[in-house]
Amino acid sequence: MKAPESDRRVSLRHNFRVPIRVRFWKSGLPEQRSESENLSEGGILFATNSRIPVGTVIEVLLKMPEAITGQPTTEWLCSGHVVRVEPIESPRGKLGVGMQFDCYQVRQTIAL
Repeated sequence: MKAPESDRRVSLRHNFRVPIRVRFWKSGLPEQRSESENLSEGGILFATNSRIPVGTVIEVLLKMPEAITGQPTTEWLCSGHVVRVEPIESPRGKLGVGMQFDCYQVRQTIAL
């Protein structure tokens, strides 16, 4: 099955809900806690009440599930940028933020 021309994803998205911590680069904004809507090795979609402009550089800390990497669950620190923001179906009218990972490092331990 061929992907639509508008879909530029290169890795398969999985509908996993995992807790995440979101940090805004070079910002005085406090860290946010959220949950993924879906994720892959190349990016994540998460829900938030905050308007985050496209292009914003953020870091996300999460436990990457084995089903995605084929390796035992590990903790990742992912740096990347926001590629889309759109309303998602949510009882509280949250926004879905799509982040493309620019780089990541596997971490030993993080507290979520």
